[in-house]
Amino acid sequence: MEVGAGEIVALVGQNGSGKSTLVKILAGIYQSDPGSTVTFGGAGDEKASLHFIHQDLGLVGSLSTVENVSLGRPERWVSLGLLPKRREVKRAVELIADFGGSFDVTRPISELTAAERTIVALARALDGWEHTRNVLVLDEPTAALHGSEVEKLFVAVRKAAALGSGVVFISHRLDEVIELADKVVVLRDGRVIGEAERGAYGHEDLVELIAGRTAERVEQRRSPVAGMPALRVRGLCGETVRDLSLDVQHGEVLGISGVLGSGRDEICSLVFGARRPVAGALSLDGTAVHPGLAREAIKAGLGYVPANRAQEGAVMTMTVRENLTLPWLTPLRGFGGRLVRAREREEVDRWAEKIALRPADPERTIALFSGGNQQKVVLAKWLRMRPKVLLLDEPTQGVDVGAKAGVYDLIDGAAAEGSAVLMCSSDEKELATVCDRVLVLSGGRVVAELKREDLSEAALVGAGLGAVASPSQ
Repeated sequence: MEVGAGEIVALVGQNGSGKSTLVKILAGIYQSDPGSTVTFGGAGDEKASLHFIHQDLGLVGSLSTVENVSLGRPERWVSLGLLPKRREVKRAVELIADFGGSFDVTRPISELTAAERTIVALARALDGWEHTRNVLVLDEPTAALHGSEVEKLFVAVRKAAALGSGVVFISHRLDEVIELADKVVVLRDGRVIGEAERGAYGHEDLVELIAGRTAERVEQRRSPVAGMPALRVRGLCGETVRDLSLDVQHGEVLGISGVLGSGRDEICSLVFGARRPVAGALSLDGTAVHPGLAREAIKAGLGYVPANRAQEGAVMTMTVRENLTLPWLTPLRGFGGRLVRAREREEVDRWAEKIALRPADPERTIALFSGGNQQKVVLAKWLRMRPKVLLLDEPTQGVDVGAKAGVYDLIDGAAAEGSAVLMCSSDEKELATVCDRVLVLSGGRVVAELKREDLSEAALVGAGLGAVASPSQ
């Protein structure tokens, strides 16, 4: 493939097609096969360099934003390894402000939200952009970003291209690809199977190229069960969330929408107990559950799929089998509490087939699977427990169009079997597709409620921007 000076080339393909592997080869993390070549301008320009934003962001969780931005720039460090603190803090604040961030740059990265961590990675990659003979490589940079943040990223990317730099943009969000890219290159099974210039393709054309077929989702018909709510939340407060109250019925998929800073990305972790709420009460089927205690939440029937599956959703050094069975080993035990391997294998094989695990090898370490397969495993480990309430935070983040349909089918299936689903997402199109009802947050409070008959991507975007009046509560 070729990337011209000033050209934005989108690289698309299903999970496992080789996109991230290519990025890691370019970054020197993986070694390429003999005979591979990478050249700049055909003449090896010494000033040319590659700048990366990796899918896992490549940040050090124990360090602050200031320290992460300064890593790899030794000219900013003075003797004895000390930073000129005031100057570097000011610089970090300015960099994240370019992308709409306004958080404390001295806090550890591990305490930031997924969107805030993405902003830090963007700021670090574009800091000190001094040459025009650069190539910027972005691997799923918008996965945790929302409307206005995505547009700010696009402005920065277009600016880099206008200065003469080449851009490789990897994304599963095909609407973004169509809007941003000058050219699209499609990978399948590690090979380029097609490319097209701007204007020569549409959304359906890309889907057919990527998946080898058109990917249509048939919506399942279901009716939420009237009566006692499966989940009732009252007066929930967190770092951003303020006095949140909501009910979710059995068989209902309730969505939560909102821009960065609205509190959307806090809700699932607060309800599950991954974060301690400041205040609030919750109950499952009328039985009170102490908010902030994950162990009690699991026993009561809550399952939680976090936005950051690599750090919070799966044990990446374990196999698929171990991850699938980890939350609930009781039915797999025999006399004396020992694990019965035959039961475990039968259970794991059944779920591997149900989620269409590819490759179908549950003994393989989960880190070696594509993002879409990892996400289906994280979802399946809770589904096998038949949870009363399933909490989903960005359930298709970093998932390709083919695997995304599979995730939606699993969500639909859980609701059809009676689970209540609370789904937080920055993707309005996804919420409009999957949910029965959506609450829109702004400033930590519910400002709008849209029911199935009123749901659309445009309506949700408008509600998030304050175009819809707040519901009376």
